[in-house]
Amino acid sequence: GVSMQLNQIVAKRIRMLCVEQSINQYGLFLRSGVPMTTISSVLHCVHRSVTLQVLYGISEGFGISLIDFFNSPLFERENIDD
Repeated sequence: GVSMQLNQIVAKRIRMLCVEQSINQYGLFLRSGVPMTTISSVLHCVHRSVTLQVLYGISEGFGISLIDFFNSPLFERENIDD
């Protein structure tokens, strides 16, 4: 596969989890308490990096741990363009 920036992989992972749990950005906001603007900026890769605090909040919204969030083949080293 083609390698992506880490922030793009994070956005893709969040989209996958939204599909798996049948929720949209607004649903994620309601569950996580992470502001809509923050969720949107993460999904649109506005910034090069995402804080762990935000990722923790988003993971909580999905009802999963940070370990589960990162437990995806998306995060294999060969997929990350550093």
